[in-house]
Amino acid sequence: MLPRPTRRVFIGAAALAPALGLAAWRPVREGAPLDPPPVKLPALADAARTQGRYFGAAVRAEQLRQSAELRGAVLRDCQVLTPEIHLKWNALEWRKGEFNFAPVDDLLDFSQRHGMQVRGHTLLWDQGTPDWARQEMLRRRDWSLMSGHLERVLKRYGERITEWDVINEPIDTQGGAGGLRRNVFHRAFGPTYIERTLEEARALAPQAHLVVNDYGFEYDNPVDQARRKAIVALARRLRASGTPLDGVGVQAHLDLSKGPLSVEGLRDMTRQLVDLGLEITITELDVKEAGFHDAAAARDQKVADETRRYLETMLVFPQVRGVVTWGLSDRHSWLSEPPQRQYADAPPNRGLPYDIDYRPKAMHQALSEALRLNA
Repeated sequence: MLPRPTRRVFIGAAALAPALGLAAWRPVREGAPLDPPPVKLPALADAARTQGRYFGAAVRAEQLRQSAELRGAVLRDCQVLTPEIHLKWNALEWRKGEFNFAPVDDLLDFSQRHGMQVRGHTLLWDQGTPDWARQEMLRRRDWSLMSGHLERVLKRYGERITEWDVINEPIDTQGGAGGLRRNVFHRAFGPTYIERTLEEARALAPQAHLVVNDYGFEYDNPVDQARRKAIVALARRLRASGTPLDGVGVQAHLDLSKGPLSVEGLRDMTRQLVDLGLEITITELDVKEAGFHDAAAARDQKVADETRRYLETMLVFPQVRGVVTWGLSDRHSWLSEPPQRQYADAPPNRGLPYDIDYRPKAMHQALSEALRLNA
């Protein structure tokens, strides 16, 4: 198991090229010894360990291969890695029957060489489902398509990956049905696709920590308030039916344009989930800026302050297993890619611990300090 108290990403042709076999895959290999960072830093993984948690980040294997700076930051700060895109169904099997496991295998090899572990992200996600599978599901309503995918992935990685985001983003309180997103799985198999998937995942990976992962819980507005209620209602339903569910992943894509965090709302949601016997993982932490006109230092301080406020809200619960950021450097942030980066000449979003040149920012310090606080 992962250490115990322990994005969503725009997938363009370039991102999927390795997964589609459009470029020869080369494994990650470390070259010359890595240069130290410009400033001597405490490792975020060490900070997290002081409270029995883990720290990790989402990465892509090809970026690790290409960037010594990224490898250095990962080796210094991370205990856990999340494959940003390569475990999604449309990356593993873009065309029916044509599989590409090489990037995931490579990331696992890299992590195990360095004493790290990998989170399984994700088995089912509407936006990460290949078109051919979507069409077959809706036409045939044949669950064997789902079973085949789950068995293929979990049998391959079940002993090497011990924490899985089994269902990604099932909540929709605006256009959904009963608080659930009417995704392709819901339309093909009804709302109990969640129970069926978790039950099969447990049978295929009996020792794994099984998670439902979602976003949009953080702020004091009607949409986030409804989403907090919906994730608790889903968790309560699953626990009442005896469905195997071990935890909830809260993505924590923070957004400075949305006003103040709902501290009481977050704590009430988390308390209810914990009372159901569930653990919590912060799975995709980053910060979207509200503007780009201030000096870099001022922008970085706003990001750091929001990060600190959020973690101080959540880490009062010892049941929070770990914190994973959605990337480590602004150079590889989904928030700097289209369509999030609305203008080609806009500066990169500064919502991760390192800037585009891998210099640590105030967010790194905020993470380190918050992770060391007593729960």
